[in-house]
Amino acid sequence: MGIRTLLLALTLPLFDLAHAEFHAIRHLSLAPRSQEAVALPPAEFNVAITAKTPRRASKRNALASLRRKPGKRSPGKRPLRLPGGGGSTVVVDGSDFDEEYLTNATVGGQHFSLIIDTGSSDTWVAHKNFNCFDIDGNPVSPQTCAFGTKGFDTAASKTFQLFPNVSFNITYGDGEFLSGPVGFDTVSIGGFSVAKQEIGVPTLTAWEGDGINTGLIGLAFPGLTSVFNTTDPTKASNANQLPYSPLFLSGVAQKKVKNPFFSIALDRGSFDQQENDPFDPNLGFLSFGGIAPVPVTNTAVTVPVEGYSTTTGIPSNAPGSEFFFYTVNVESFTFPGSKGVVTANNNTILDTGTTLNFVPDPVAAAYNAQFKPAAVLDPDFDLFVVECNATVPDFAVVIGGKSFTIDPRDQILPAGTDDNGTIICITGTQPGGPDVPEDIFILGDVFLHNVVSTYNPVAGEITLTERAKY
Repeated sequence: MGIRTLLLALTLPLFDLAHAEFHAIRHLSLAPRSQEAVALPPAEFNVAITAKTPRRASKRNALASLRRKPGKRSPGKRPLRLPGGGGSTVVVDGSDFDEEYLTNATVGGQHFSLIIDTGSSDTWVAHKNFNCFDIDGNPVSPQTCAFGTKGFDTAASKTFQLFPNVSFNITYGDGEFLSGPVGFDTVSIGGFSVAKQEIGVPTLTAWEGDGINTGLIGLAFPGLTSVFNTTDPTKASNANQLPYSPLFLSGVAQKKVKNPFFSIALDRGSFDQQENDPFDPNLGFLSFGGIAPVPVTNTAVTVPVEGYSTTTGIPSNAPGSEFFFYTVNVESFTFPGSKGVVTANNNTILDTGTTLNFVPDPVAAAYNAQFKPAAVLDPDFDLFVVECNATVPDFAVVIGGKSFTIDPRDQILPAGTDDNGTIICITGTQPGGPDVPEDIFILGDVFLHNVVSTYNPVAGEITLTERAKY
């Protein structure tokens, strides 16, 4: 969700089923499986989204907000969140210089634009009576949080049910936080409608909004959900975490889809649009029950989701390991000069909520040196800055024996202007930390623009299909 990183680190093991046996779902990692691509059915419904809302002027200086690196984990800690019927498809919008991909949704019959996030698991919508804070915890005007609506009016929903004596509580690595009540309501996206879905309805919000979104749809696994058996957010911990079924898994349980797939195709915006226009309509598809309806090639592979050890917090497919993120085994990153650096890392997640690729530091340094002229690491932002018209070197990611090439247009992004009004550009592939098992790396929208990613959280599999040039 715009390069946001979950800050809450909880000691493993995660689940205390005595507290949550009525709604917790345990997802164990399975043994390695074939890498032949699974045959995917097409989605049955395509629902266009057309809307346009201006962004806050303060969001135009986006360079600082782009630097939200993957969080660090300590051994024995839960992995950190990196920062958001029969088949239906909705068109995806983009906002905040395409940092966030949005879809229209209804919650309790009320309409919202929500961020699509495969790197988290909670669905939440700001409450109508939210109180806005800055990241230091100081009360500020509600306009400062810049939600796209006045918020969710739970009293006006005929289907909302409060979940008493619990709280939703999440903090992001950039200092943003959300806390408040939890309830159950009907959440609908196009033709995909889930009844009695557990959602957060935060009343305390420190949020750097874009004037468009009012919340988020999390599509990852139950272990990353953020509901706790306490009404005091300062007491949220592993001991009182209440894992629950995220939106898509609830829909599968309610038989809203014939096949347990959801699929995402994210379109890139043009350089011009990203720099000058705050909002893109129709930037791809979020599909339920099958593969998103965009042209693809014959290059495809199905790979297992990597689980995490419940004792070390490091990726593992050993018996008893748990699913949290959509983590994939990267065999290598290939680019000019890549033979001189170890480029494989097996703690890499697919995250629609992150704009950039964050790869091991040696990979980022070696790749960015190949731009002509070479990209330069800015020490203030820890980002590689590059000339906007630089020549982009080739870059591909090898997963499951298949090589997926990243289009050069995704590797140079406008990131605001300097004091003289000159556009500042950064590269799409940035340093994510030392190449050690404890670090989580990300393939964000820069990579995802070039594939259709189709997820089967029930089987613990991901199918990547190369998109035709567009």
